[in-house]
Amino acid sequence: MSDASAPPGPPAEPSAAHSIREFEHGYEEEQRLRGFRSACGFVTATWGLRCPRCGRRDLTEFALSGKGTVAAYTVQNVPSDEFVNDAPYAYVLVDLDEGGRLSGWMPSVRAVGDLSIGDRVRWVPSYKPGVQFERDPTPASAPKA
Repeated sequence: MSDASAPPGPPAEPSAAHSIREFEHGYEEEQRLRGFRSACGFVTATWGLRCPRCGRRDLTEFALSGKGTVAAYTVQNVPSDEFVNDAPYAYVLVDLDEGGRLSGWMPSVRAVGDLSIGDRVRWVPSYKPGVQFERDPTPASAPKA
């Protein structure tokens, strides 16, 4: 018999197509990036259970190309332990071609003048944790008319 005076518990969170660990496993070990698209049109490259814009739970997973444009960056001279042998390097924020933003690092960038806002980059698989980018030698595709 249940206790009718007990307060109700928190609402159940929605289930996701995969866990955060599986999401990270995708780019760290399976060499693929995934994104999510909401019915409202919002696109994100960050794992989540709900759309941060409209709050809907029915996010659709899709493959990301990993190509985009540098939106912001900084050069790290004092890195965390995992990247101590790679410093200096750039920590970048990338506007992805499909929409959404993704942060990562670029070991080829050693000084502020080595990279510019608007430069084209692409994701590359790495044995290091996190998302690694390099310059993209192919031009961006022309916008569709």
